[in-house]
Amino acid sequence: MSTEPTPLEAVLRRDRVVVLAGLASLTLVAWGYVVYLGWKMRTMGAMDMAPAMAMPQAQSWSAVELLLLFVMWAVMMVAMMVPSVAPLIMMFARAHRQRDVHRVVGSAAILLLGYLLVWSGFSALAALAQWRLHSAALLSPMMASTSPIFGGVLLISAGVFQFTPLKRACLAHCRSPMGFLLSEWHGGQWGTLAVGLKHGVRCVGCCWALMGLLFVAGVMNLLWVAAIAVFVLLERTVPMGAMLGRVTGAALVVAGIALLVS
Repeated sequence: MSTEPTPLEAVLRRDRVVVLAGLASLTLVAWGYVVYLGWKMRTMGAMDMAPAMAMPQAQSWSAVELLLLFVMWAVMMVAMMVPSVAPLIMMFARAHRQRDVHRVVGSAAILLLGYLLVWSGFSALAALAQWRLHSAALLSPMMASTSPIFGGVLLISAGVFQFTPLKRACLAHCRSPMGFLLSEWHGGQWGTLAVGLKHGVRCVGCCWALMGLLFVAGVMNLLWVAAIAVFVLLERTVPMGAMLGRVTGAALVVAGIALLVS
């Protein structure tokens, strides 16, 4: 029997390689920027590196610096969240090709764009929140909480959220990319963009509280950022991901109470 791939299999394999390479490249570039910022913060200090490294200065919060802060958050969300949405993008590309629709890679890019637009909106809110926290002197120059009470409240809030119906509903969608595509599939560029936006909304609904934990140990604390990114990926992909989320939620509550008591 011949083991040569059929024309459809060859095209699907090519699409898979191109889409996966694009996702990997985007993730690596974003992580490279995040790591560079984190390294510069450690070696130079937040105030010294601010003018040159797209970071807001501690003393001044002009509109330009607020924009740079938004860029920092947006790139960081790309680095953290693209790996977790990769299974959905790959399934979409395969299903798109099997429906004999052209421009598979372009359509996958549109889906990813819709997803990242929602996270960009979250990044804008996070930048504004950081601005307000800075004004209230609740953040250090390294963008970490200066108040045990504030840090403890964030930990407890994120832990409690892991047990809420909203978290369970959003996580269920994120853990079932195929089911999401079957129920939300729309044709055309605008329909594809809408699918990406819908998935992005559910993703933000699932992870917004976890992202708030970046203010506890430092927004640019690379170990903290990597730990949250890995947790989000595991929660969505491993068989016991939902249980992992609840266990982690309980641990966050205990850590928050301990911080408040201390």
